[in-house]
Amino acid sequence: MTKIASYNINGIRSALRKGLDVWLETSKTDIICLQEIKANKSQFDVDAFKKIGYYCFIHSAQKAGYSGVAILSKLQPINVEYGCGIKEIDFEGRIIRADYKNFSILSVYFPSGTNPLRQGFKMKFLYQFLEYIVSLNKDIPNLIVSGDFNICHKSIDIHNPLRNKNTSGFLPEERQWISDFLDNGFIDTFRYFNKTPHNYSWWSYRARCREKNLGWRIDYNFVSSSMLRNLSSADILTDVVHSDHCPVTLELID
Repeated sequence: MTKIASYNINGIRSALRKGLDVWLETSKTDIICLQEIKANKSQFDVDAFKKIGYYCFIHSAQKAGYSGVAILSKLQPINVEYGCGIKEIDFEGRIIRADYKNFSILSVYFPSGTNPLRQGFKMKFLYQFLEYIVSLNKDIPNLIVSGDFNICHKSIDIHNPLRNKNTSGFLPEERQWISDFLDNGFIDTFRYFNKTPHNYSWWSYRARCREKNLGWRIDYNFVSSSMLRNLSSADILTDVVHSDHCPVTLELID
C-alpha cells in the first residue's frame, strides 16, 4: 500500500512552527505533495524532513514569499521534473513531477482569480495545463495529479453554491474545465469513494468559517483512469490544522 497526501500549507515556515513535521511522521505518509510553500530552497528546512525519512524536492516561485510547490517522498524517485516547460507558469513555481516505477505524481498549485487580471491568467493557465497534462498522460499512462486547483467542481463541493455562483473558483467556465479534465481520462478519487456533501478542504479565516464548516473543496488527488484498479481509499483530514487548508489523502494498492 502506498499512502499519498496533498496539502496546501500556506507557508512552509509557518506550518513547521505549527508541527507539520510531527504530524507527518505520525501519519505514515509515503509521498506528500505540498503547495504554497512560500519559500526558496534556502528557506525550506530540508533537514526537518530528512530526519523523519523524506527526500525533498522543491520548486519555488521567482517572487519571494509566493506560491511554490514541493514533493516530499520516502521513496526515491527515478526522475524529478521541475516545472512544465511553460515559462510564465514555471516562473511562479506551480508544477513539480516525480516519476516512480509504477506511476508519476505531480504537485500542482493553480492560480486564484483574485482580480480580473489574475482571473485571465488563471483561465489561460487552465487551458495550457489541460493541453500539457493530456499530452503527458499519453507518454506516462499512470499519473497522479495532486494539489490545490482553486476550483470547486460541483454544488456539493461548496457551502453556498448560489451565493458563490459568480465568484472565482466556482465560475461556470472553471467548473466546466474540471469536467473536461475528467473527461480526458482522470478520476476524482475522493468522489469515487464519497458522494456525501459538507466535505471541504479549505475555509476562509474570516467569521469562524472552519468552526462552522463553511468551506470549499478545492484540493484534489486525481488519477489516470488506468489506475482505477489501484484505488484503495481517499479521505479529507479536516482535523489536521497547520493552514487554512487541510490534507487530502489517497491510498493505492501496489
